[in-house]
Amino acid sequence: MYDFVNIIIVAIAVFVALLMLYVMFRFNERSNPVPSKVTHNTVLEVAWTVIPILILVAIAIPSFKLLYFQYSFPPPDLTIKAVGHTWNWSHEYPDQGINVDSVMMRDNEREDAIKAGMPADQVPRNLAVDNEVLVPVNKVVHVLATSTDVIHSWTIPSFGSKVDAVPGRITATWFKAMKEGIYFGQCSELCGKDHAFMPIAMRVVKEPVFDAWVAALKARDKKKAREIIRNAALDLDGATRTADTRPAR
Repeated sequence: MYDFVNIIIVAIAVFVALLMLYVMFRFNERSNPVPSKVTHNTVLEVAWTVIPILILVAIAIPSFKLLYFQYSFPPPDLTIKAVGHTWNWSHEYPDQGINVDSVMMRDNEREDAIKAGMPADQVPRNLAVDNEVLVPVNKVVHVLATSTDVIHSWTIPSFGSKVDAVPGRITATWFKAMKEGIYFGQCSELCGKDHAFMPIAMRVVKEPVFDAWVAALKARDKKKAREIIRNAALDLDGATRTADTRPAR
């Protein structure tokens, strides 16, 4: 769609530029000292009305098709409800009956995590959180986004996901992560003084690892859950994916 519309844009721009050049050279005072007094041309007026309409129709038809597919999600393997707060995220797993509150790590918490064995490149400053969200690899994940206060925006660029979290409403997006890794995102809607400090950290793991993590949270064994995350991080060491796809520093 992008390429198709760009071809039309370039064609129109080139046509108008050539037309302007032709008019400037063909109808300037020196080349055309006696200007025409013609004020109407029915064929020309019909053409410059009908042709733009046809162009818009040519753009509209595939646009409507694209809009339809934008909201036609594949059946989910997992559903997550992302709830924005001022200023952090919580992620609920309705089918699993668990909830994960995530708050950005302070510098001293980040240093403690690194000392505890987390690879430094997987806990980047201002992106790492105290409780990561886990999803299984190669599974379709539906994300239902909402907010408890102001408008936020749940965004993970590496997944191509960006959707507003609006108080009192549910908006939705989906993704299918096909590579294990730790992926970071941030709130992308100005939401107050700590808008820049409410990151999202989502770790994509093998399904058995995900199942073990869910079981640990159901058993309220946070220590076990963190150990599972740390082991997954060590297995992944050197394969970090950040919000802008560059290696974390």
